[in-house]
Parts: sequence; C-alpha cells; structure tokens
Amino acid sequence: MEEIKQDSEILAEIYRNAQLALTSISDILPEIDDVGIKEEILRQHEEYERICGEAAHLAHKFDFELKSPSPVKKAMMWSAIKMGTANDNSAQNIAQMMIRGTVTGLTSLKTSLTDGGQHMDEEIKKLLCDLIDLEEGFEEKLKTFL
Repeated sequence: MEEIKQDSEILAEIYRNAQLALTSISDILPEIDDVGIKEEILRQHEEYERICGEAAHLAHKFDFELKSPSPVKKAMMWSAIKMGTANDNSAQNIAQMMIRGTVTGLTSLKTSLTDGGQHMDEEIKKLLCDLIDLEEGFEEKLKTFL
C-alpha cells in the first residue's frame, strides 16, 4: 500500500530544498568570475529566498516545524563545490554543477508531488508546484551556459 506524505513532510521538503540551494549558491558565488552566470545565479538566489519565506509563512500558519539542513550536509556540499571549482571555475563547469543540484532537487520535489496525493493542502501544493516550475526554468537557463 502506498504511503501518502503528510503536508508537514512536503513543506519540510520544499524548505530543505530551497535552503540547500541557498547554501550551495552562497558557497559557489565566490568562485564565479563570469558575470553572466553570476547574475543568473544571483537571480536564482532571490527566488529561493522567496520560496523559503513562503514556506516559513505556511509552517507558521499550520504550526509545523521546519529544520535547516544538517551542518554535515552543508559541509559536504561546501567541500564538493570547492573541489569542483578548484581547477575549473568556467561558466560551463559552474553551470554543470548547478544543473546537477537542480536535477537532484527536482527529482525529490516531483516525488513529493506524487507522494502527496490528492489530499495535499492547496497552498502547500501551489508552493511545491511553483518551486518545481522555478527549478525547471533554472535548469533550462543554466543549459545556455554549457
């Protein structure tokens, strides 16, 4: 029997996804020399901040607790970014790294959309779909740097 994800789990996934994106962007920005991709990633940062704010608002409304990603996860991401850009901080390499993270996030979010079933709160579902749409757009925009 399929297990339906609870609204609190889905909202936590939205928040965690956006927080991880914000962390990775903060880690990768100092490594970027190319102005074009830097502007795009800064634009993405603003959108992820907006999503975090909306998720926090919904968590407060529904009395859900949201947790930030663990320090271990953040340290692993930081290490991967530093190693990934150590010898190549070209726009193409940065785009490839960001696309990998975006695709990972999309996979998780789309799974949550399916697992949430028809009983998902409409506001949470809208935020989830907004983030999926954003990340699909980010992936397409990042592909222009390949």
